[in-house]
Amino acid sequence: MTNPILSDWTTPFEIAPFDTIADSDFSPALDTALEAHNAQIDAIADNPDAPTFANTVEALEAAGEQLDKVLSVFFTVAGADSNPTREELQRDFSPKLAAHFSGISSNKALFQRLADLWARKDDLGLTDEQARVLMLTHRGFVRAGAALTGDADTRMQAIKARLASLGTSFTQNLLADEREWFMPLSEDDLEGLPDFVVDAARAAGQEKGADGPVVTLSRSIIVPFLQFSPRRDLREVAYKAWTARGANGGETDNREIAAEILSLREERAKLLGYDNFAAYKLETEMARTPDKVRDLLMQVWEPAKARADVDAEILTQMMQVDGVNGPLAAWDWRYYAEKRRKAEHDLDEAALKPYLQLDRMIEAAFACANRLFGLEFAPLDVPLYHPDCRAWEVTRNSQHVAVFIGDYFARGSKRSGAWCSAMRSQAKFPKAQAPVVINVCNFAKGDPALLSYDDARTLFHEFGHALHQMLSDVTYESISGTSVARDFVELPSQLYEHWLEVPEVLAEFATHADTGAPMPQDMLDKVLKAANFDQGFQTVEYVASALVDLEFHDGAAPADPMATQAQVLEGLGMLPAIGMRHATPHFAHVFAGDGYSSGYYSYMWSEVMDADAFAAFEEAGGAFDPDRAKALEENILSTGGSREAEELYLAFRGRLPGVEALLKGRGLIAA
Repeated sequence: MTNPILSDWTTPFEIAPFDTIADSDFSPALDTALEAHNAQIDAIADNPDAPTFANTVEALEAAGEQLDKVLSVFFTVAGADSNPTREELQRDFSPKLAAHFSGISSNKALFQRLADLWARKDDLGLTDEQARVLMLTHRGFVRAGAALTGDADTRMQAIKARLASLGTSFTQNLLADEREWFMPLSEDDLEGLPDFVVDAARAAGQEKGADGPVVTLSRSIIVPFLQFSPRRDLREVAYKAWTARGANGGETDNREIAAEILSLREERAKLLGYDNFAAYKLETEMARTPDKVRDLLMQVWEPAKARADVDAEILTQMMQVDGVNGPLAAWDWRYYAEKRRKAEHDLDEAALKPYLQLDRMIEAAFACANRLFGLEFAPLDVPLYHPDCRAWEVTRNSQHVAVFIGDYFARGSKRSGAWCSAMRSQAKFPKAQAPVVINVCNFAKGDPALLSYDDARTLFHEFGHALHQMLSDVTYESISGTSVARDFVELPSQLYEHWLEVPEVLAEFATHADTGAPMPQDMLDKVLKAANFDQGFQTVEYVASALVDLEFHDGAAPADPMATQAQVLEGLGMLPAIGMRHATPHFAHVFAGDGYSSGYYSYMWSEVMDADAFAAFEEAGGAFDPDRAKALEENILSTGGSREAEELYLAFRGRLPGVEALLKGRGLIAA
C-alpha cells in the first residue's frame, strides 16, 4: 500500500491529504525520503562531469522533493496539533535529520564542486539570481562546516545533532508545562471579569475536562485575566505559573538545557573561526555585528525605561488608592494599566472587544491585500489537519496565486505564540509551484470569537508574513518568500500591522458582534489615540529579552544562564514590576532552534524600517497609494532573498531610516 505522504497528491492544488495520513505513516515516509535524498546527493557529488551551475546548484535545488513533503506535513501538525505519538516522533526525527543534513554539508566531493564553481563564478555567465543562489549555497556550506576536516568535522556533526535534540526537548518541555497547568475558578472568582474573559475561561475548562471555568497559560486567556481580575491573590498565582514555564524542576525543566545549548553554540562558532556565536550568527544579517545591535537596543532602552519609570509611579499611586500597600508587583501592572487606560482614554477593552470579531478582522486583512495588491480570497472546502482550520484560494486577475490556511484558536495540542509557515514555497524551478501558506495563532474561542486589539495586530502581523510568501516571484525555492535575513524578515509583517490602524479599515470592519453597527467614531478616535498606550512597559519587556539574548551569545557561554540573565537585568535597572517578555526557561525564539538566537533584536531592527516604510505611503497618496503598493511588492514582497536586504529596502525607499522613526512610532519621543 502506498504511503499517502509519498503518493502523488491529487487533492485540490496538491494540498497535503491530511484526511488519509496517519501518525504511523510518518516514520516509514521519512526513512524512504531520506534514502531517496541521499541517493540524489550522491549522484550530484559523484557526477563524473565537470561541475556546472545546472548539474550541481540546480541539481541541489531540485533534490529532496519527497523529504520536503514529509517534513512540511509533519512539522505542521507537530507544532499546531501535537500528541504523545508526534512528540515521540519529533524526538526521534530531530537527531536523524540533523545527521542527514550534516552529512550533506560535510560531503567533501559535493563541497569541492561548489568551491570550484565559486572560484569560477565570474566566468559562468550566470544571471543575477543564479549568482545569488550560488553565493548563498556556497556560503551555507562553509558556515555549516563543510571546509572542516578530521576531528573538527566529526565534532561539528556531533554538535549539530545534539543541538537538534536539545531544541526539541526545550520545545516539548515548554508545551508540557503550558498544557498541564491550569487554575480552576469558582463562580465568585469570576466577579469583575468581562463576559469575554468568562466565556474564554469556561471554554478552556471544557477543553481541560474541568468542572467549571479555568485560567490556562495560553496568552489569550492569561493576559486578559491579569488585566481584569480584581483578585490580586489569583493574579499572583497565575502570573507566577506563567513565568515559571520551563523552570519548575523535574523532567520539564529547561535551565540546564539552555546552558548546554549556549555552550555548544559557542563551540560551534569557534570551530568555524569566530570569536563567539553572535559574531558568527550576525555576519549574514543586516546588523552585521553585535555592537550595532547593542547600539540600536540601547538607543531604544533609555527613553522606554524613562517612560516606564514614570508609568510605574502612576500605577503605584493607583494601587495605593485601592488600599494595597507595598511595591507594585509584576502581577499588578496589567490590571492597573487597564484601569488607567479606561480612565485616561475612556477606552474599555470589554466594550471594545465586540467590535473586533475574528471573522471581520480576517475580512479586513483580506480586503487590505485586495486594495493594495489585487488579491482575492475564496473559501476552500478541503480536508485539513484540525477542525479549527480554514482554507482559502488566493487569486489575482482570476489566476491562482496561493492557498492560505488559517488556524486561529488556542488548544492544548498547540505550542504557544503565533507563526507563519509555508507547506510549499513558491518556485519556478524545477517546475512552477504556487505556495501553500499557514498562519497559526492562539486566540480564545467564542461564539463569535472576539479579539483584543493586540490579537488583531497579531492577525495582521502574521498575514504580513503570509503575503511575503504568497507574492514571492523568484525562480529558486531556496530564496523564495521569507528566505531573507532574519532582521529583515519581520519588515513585511510589522509593516502590515499599520493597516489595522487605518481609520477607514476600522470604520468598515470593526462592527459590533450583536448589532452589526460600526464602531462609533468616538470609540474609533479613542482606539487610535490609545494605540501607543503603555509603550514603556511593552518596549522594556521586549528590549530586556533582546539584550539578554545578545549577552548570552556575545562572549563566553555562561555556565549559569539564569545568573547572567539576572546580571543583565540588574545592570539595565530593570523595573521589578516588569518581567522579560520571554525569560530564559521559556525563551523558545532563542532555544527551540537557531532561528532567533542572538537575533531576537530582529523585530526592533525591522520596526525601524516598518515605521519609515509606512510613512512612505502617508507621504504619497495615503495608506492605499497604488504606486507605493506596487513598489513594495516589486522591491520587497516578490523578491525573497534574491538580493541583499539593504539593497531591497533602498530600492523601495531610496534611503535607510534612523531609529527616530521607531521612537516616534511608539510615542517614546515627540512626533
